[in-house]
Amino acid sequence: MTRTLAFIQARCSSRRLPGKVLADLGGRPMILSMIDRVARAQHLDGIVLVTSEDESDDELAACVEAQGTPVFRGALDDVLARFHGAATAYPADHYVRLTGDCPLMDPTLIDAVINLHHAQGTDYCSNVAPPTFPDGMDVEVFTSALLRRAHAEARMPVEREHVSYWMYTTAAPQLRMANHSFLGDCSHIRLTVDYPDDLDLVRTLWSRLDAPLTADLFDLLRLLQADSTLRATNPHLRNEGLVTMPPEQNGAPGAEGESG
Repeated sequence: MTRTLAFIQARCSSRRLPGKVLADLGGRPMILSMIDRVARAQHLDGIVLVTSEDESDDELAACVEAQGTPVFRGALDDVLARFHGAATAYPADHYVRLTGDCPLMDPTLIDAVINLHHAQGTDYCSNVAPPTFPDGMDVEVFTSALLRRAHAEARMPVEREHVSYWMYTTAAPQLRMANHSFLGDCSHIRLTVDYPDDLDLVRTLWSRLDAPLTADLFDLLRLLQADSTLRATNPHLRNEGLVTMPPEQNGAPGAEGESG
């Protein structure tokens, strides 16, 4: 029996919206709402918050631990080393990488990417190469062996800061990979939280959902379709941090948030 864990990476020192993962969403910290939604995925054996040892993340770690979710703390800037440390502390055969700025994550989408990963026997599987789901629905699944190899071989700062960057760039030609695509291209829709207007939109959607903890992606898209003003609320580029990298370093398919 294989074991699959979700690692949610998050920190409070994000440059664009500090402390966003602890922002109020429906009367509780955003990160807890995300964990509750992710926990509904059927093919996960557990969830671990992967944050930093920096004192700025003390409140985040305490908040999540108090809820009963395990927390691993590691390097602030070397997120790949942090993930490797978390994998050593919490062994599994496969890891699902999620970022803590995606509180509306659909658990059925997590299951779909895990299913594809197993069905095709991939080393790395995602729904972002290319992205067709809304920003904020990014899911990556990779084997423990690939994570160990990435930690051992990745050298550039961008490869250490962005956990999977080495996997889908340098190592990609040697890997078995697959991508889960949506029915249409909704990659321009933002359901992630990087800026105050992103948070405003997520709060509005949350308040309009009949059952926000169990609502799925189609419930969210129906709300956006019904109110055109919402769709123009937060016009930011997808993965702006990687878009502004030098061309020789930019090759990301779109799975990087700024909550790590």
